[in-house]
Amino acid sequence: MKAATLTLAALAALVSGLPALAAEQGAAGVVTGINRLNGTVAIKRVQIGTVGANAAAATEEFKVKDNAMIEEVHAGDRVTFSTSDGSGVKTIIKLDRQK
Repeated sequence: MKAATLTLAALAALVSGLPALAAEQGAAGVVTGINRLNGTVAIKRVQIGTVGANAAAATEEFKVKDNAMIEEVHAGDRVTFSTSDGSGVKTIIKLDRQK
């Protein structure tokens, strides 16, 4: 009985941590477009470091968690961002403009 309780507790801890595991940390890119009406931003990823630095990156469109995040950025701005892949939609949960 005690082993079953420990197993269930460990499973519950693992399941509660899944959203954090799905979050991508430290991605960088350049804003290529903003749609404030739909709450989306298009970002072309840039390579951090030198490995594969010349590889062409595709532009991706992301939903933003809060529309206030995109009020401070404009097309052409370099940004760092973190995403979450909840319910099949990539959502930016943190967005910082680089100076």
